[in-house]
Amino acid sequence: MSEALALVCRYFETIEEASLARIDAVYAPDAYFKDPFNEVRGVEAIQRIFARMFVQVHAPRFVILEVIGDERGAVLTWEFHFRLRRFTRAPHVIRGASHLRLAADGRIQYQRDYWDAAEELYEKLPVLGGLMRGLKRRASH
Repeated sequence: MSEALALVCRYFETIEEASLARIDAVYAPDAYFKDPFNEVRGVEAIQRIFARMFVQVHAPRFVILEVIGDERGAVLTWEFHFRLRRFTRAPHVIRGASHLRLAADGRIQYQRDYWDAAEELYEKLPVLGGLMRGLKRRASH
């Protein structure tokens, strides 16, 4: 694994609210970021997404499971552990993957996160979860 990629992984595995002040060490100024809820460009917009994460969930933590890549980019598989601030304080885990392209200086230029919002999040919410699980049962063979 390249040094730049190791730095990116370390940043995400140790991310905390205070570390958002140095997010520009990991993201290029005009970086692109997309996940199931957001699509933004620019390090400031990406920083706002992560800042909102700390408001919406309690004890967020990423665990990088696998890294496939080099100094140009990578695919990371990960788990995102958290507790919801509303509804329930039970621990939750979202499993997903990130496709990263790195700029020449090693910072993230492009990030596309892939995870199933219905299965990994909506099904775990009290009222909406029952509806989502019912729809899933009806759609299955």
